This record gives sequence, C-alpha cells and structure tokens, in this order.
Amino acid sequence: MHLVQILLPSMDNDGQPFAQQDFERVKEELASRFEGVTAYLQAPADGLWRKGAESNADKIVIFEVMTEEIDLREWRDR
Repeated sequence: MHLVQILLPSMDNDGQPFAQQDFERVKEELASRFEGVTAYLQAPADGLWRKGAESNADKIVIFEVMTEEIDLREWRDR
C-alpha cells in the first residue's frame, strides 16, 4: 500500500484564496477514485519553494490517498 500526498496552494498568485468548492470537488473526485481521502483544509501548512536563489512561500492544503499501485501516467495527467 502506498500513501500519496497532494500539496495544493490555498491561494492564487495574486493572494486570492481558491473557493472552498474547488477543494470539495478535488476531495470528492479523489474519494470516488481511491475509495477514500484525507483532506487537511482548515489549517493550511506553510510551503516554501526554491528555484535557484529565488524562493516563494505560500499556504498549502494537503490531500492524502492510499493506493495499492501507483499509476504514474494518471498522476502526471492530474
């Protein structure tokens, strides 16, 4: 069994929060596909992304699913 974590920003590049219904849609889709999902939506985590000397910080939400096999093509398409 594999645990897959999906880290998504809680706001767009202009600092506007994504609508709660966007995250609910992702949660429903994952629950349907993987027969369950854990979503950490209420207390976003801090993300820090570095590219060379630049770094960007944002707030993220986390979705977790369990799966027997990892289909890399499916995850790349997501």
